[in-house]
Amino acid sequence: MRLVVAGSPAAAVPTLRRLAASDHEIAAVLTRPPTPQGRKRVLTPTPVAQAAAELGLPVLEAARVDDEVTRRIAELDVDLGVIVAYGALLRRAALDTPRHGWVNLHFSDLPAYRGAAPVQRAVMAGDTRTAATVFQLVEALDAGPVFVSEPFAIDAEATAGEVLAAMADTGAEVVARVVDAIADGSATATEQVGEPTTAPKTTIEDGHVDFAAPAAAVHAHIRGVTPEPGAFAHLGETRVKLLHAHRVHQTDQPGGPGDPASSLAPGALAVQGGALLVGTADEPLVLARVQPAGKTAMDAAAWARGLGQLDGKVLA
Repeated sequence: MRLVVAGSPAAAVPTLRRLAASDHEIAAVLTRPPTPQGRKRVLTPTPVAQAAAELGLPVLEAARVDDEVTRRIAELDVDLGVIVAYGALLRRAALDTPRHGWVNLHFSDLPAYRGAAPVQRAVMAGDTRTAATVFQLVEALDAGPVFVSEPFAIDAEATAGEVLAAMADTGAEVVARVVDAIADGSATATEQVGEPTTAPKTTIEDGHVDFAAPAAAVHAHIRGVTPEPGAFAHLGETRVKLLHAHRVHQTDQPGGPGDPASSLAPGALAVQGGALLVGTADEPLVLARVQPAGKTAMDAAAWARGLGQLDGKVLA
């Protein structure tokens, strides 16, 4: 089949590469325009645009699929559209342009977590399982019938970024299977069942960590907003990025982080057994790496030793 593949971030690249290696023909790749990146704000193509260039595929760059973009897709005479995190909704005219419409790879077990940030919201919620789901795109947000939903276990220590990267590889294989099935006429899709939940795009404020919650919830929150928008708290007037944290391990030696004596008030800091602990509502967490405002990322215990006496110092 002739395909048009739409996507923008790194999570869409495995699907593009997998389809480029298949027997199907990619007529064009649709992605968003370059955006300013880095401290120097250099205009940079999307990861999908860069991958398409490496593969020698034609690229259409557009912030939205308007009448002109729809016309250009129609001229390609494609059989199917495949979309993975393109970053804009498609209107009815665009949806109807490929002969078989569009299929979408979504990183949740639909109808759970419809929206822009399904992996982040699932990790933030402490979920242990999700799915890579391929469904028929319709005008309503992530509401179309499902072809395949491939279960995926969320590692208890993985960040949202790590989960998404792993799911992108799994999802690429699921997409390839669905595209093959559509091509040979064996594909079937079923309507979504259950009460939908939403996964709105995260904001900077979503990264603010509340240590008054239990340790499991705080840990999940930090993992869920890593690497974007990034976890943070304040020590007095200083904003501190929380780059990595983990639960206290039961195997820790006496006097170390596992010592019951290490119980701390929410947000309170203490160094024990060479580790920096921060209190929560029930048990402390280990802060492994931090980045205070205006400084580089560093070992959290080393940062704490530089603060001197920790009594009375609280992350909030």
